Amino acid sequence: MQQVSNPFQAMKDIITKPNQVFATINEVHNWSWIPFLFIATFGAIPIYLYFNFVDFAWYNELMVQSVAGELSPGEQSAVRNAMADQAQSLWAGVFGSVFVVIISNAILALYFNFATKADEECVQSYTDWYGFAWWISLPTIVCSLISIVVVLLAQDNQLSPVSLSPTSLAFIFSIDMASPWASLTQSIRLESIWVMYLTSVGLSQWTHFSAKRNYIIAIAPYLLIWVIWALSIVF
Repeated sequence: MQQVSNPFQAMKDIITKPNQVFATINEVHNWSWIPFLFIATFGAIPIYLYFNFVDFAWYNELMVQSVAGELSPGEQSAVRNAMADQAQSLWAGVFGSVFVVIISNAILALYFNFATKADEECVQSYTDWYGFAWWISLPTIVCSLISIVVVLLAQDNQLSPVSLSPTSLAFIFSIDMASPWASLTQSIRLESIWVMYLTSVGLSQWTHFSAKRNYIIAIAPYLLIWVIWALSIVF
């Protein structure tokens, strides 16, 4: 199998030749910094643009009604007064987006490390799987690019924060921010299917499991979280 010569080529080829990419990164080291930097940067840009564009007074009131809409006027006022100002919200969003993907991929790597223990020939360490997690997360850049376009083309600065997740069910089906389903539907995104596919491809290159088992490992964490989340809303 022809190998990939550099991490930038790997980022391009993962769209059309994911098997070659994962076979290559199984043999090389320190390439995962590149997808990390791209994911972190492109994930932060739409948040920066959004908070420099949105009507912040309107945004604050939207957040108050979303989290405290059923509380008394006095309690809503307390929530309103406790909210960060525009600059604080901007930088909290930018750095928070980077922190969230670092932690979520760290947890995902732990899951992969545990799930592949049954393969006695699998020699990858936790740090290998952490690097792996950044490669399978590359489809999130597509969502970030779309959200950048959505913010830049917006005519009304009373733009819902759901616009930062343009591939989510919340955006596609216009789920109201006050809905109990808002957070869950924002987390269910179209690129998740692509991420699951890349995970199964990567596992096929890094382990000796069957294709069926690879798909189960790839799908299980997302499906489990979404089902538990949905049940918590219903009950």
